[in-house]
Amino acid sequence: MTLSEPQTKASQFIESVLALRPEIAVFDCDGTLWSGDAGRDFFYWEIERGVVGREIAERMSGRYRLYELGEVDELAMCGEMVTMHDGLPVAPLYAAAEEFFEEVVAPRIFPDMQQLTRRLAQAGCELWAVSSTNDWVVEAGAQRFGIPPARVIAARVHTEKARATGRLHRVPTDELKAVAIREVIGKPVHGVFGNSVHDQAMLEIARHPFCINPNPDLEVVAKARNWPIYWPNESTRSGT
Repeated sequence: MTLSEPQTKASQFIESVLALRPEIAVFDCDGTLWSGDAGRDFFYWEIERGVVGREIAERMSGRYRLYELGEVDELAMCGEMVTMHDGLPVAPLYAAAEEFFEEVVAPRIFPDMQQLTRRLAQAGCELWAVSSTNDWVVEAGAQRFGIPPARVIAARVHTEKARATGRLHRVPTDELKAVAIREVIGKPVHGVFGNSVHDQAMLEIARHPFCINPNPDLEVVAKARNWPIYWPNESTRSGT
């Protein structure tokens, strides 16, 4: 049987990564493992379903509009999108994130990236996910790539008595992604996979950086530094 061109491309990419025998691989999520912005989509999804109160929803919608206009920076916005759950029990948030992911994001998973993570795991590679999206959503998505919750580094708040608080634990974005890798993983990372300039700092600390589905800003950097660029095959599932 002859492989189609997309299958051949995916196979060649996966084999090229496996040939490096990485012991630790770190993956950004939105735009890297699946298309779109799961953090933004969950934000509007939970507002529509009344997961947060009307006053918080109105205030945060206004803040997000300012973010889109460039008047609120990435770090602040990602932090506020998780601290807005202050006082809510975390168990329903995990359940909501799982429902959301299956409904909205799962159809957008890149099948070849899912195959890559599974092959890496089979080869004994330690897999991690690093994202500025909240940990509830990232953990729901990461498990579909064989990445356990203990190896998810995402936007997170402290919890008390099984409830979210307004106190941030971490928001991994830009340079803080590299900081989080050093602090949490604490070992050299062999492969790092990212798609935007917000991943540049962690790509720079990798022995083997890979730019997956890069945004224009990261594509410029990747070409200047001769970093490998890979465009995943689109998901064949419905809803893409």
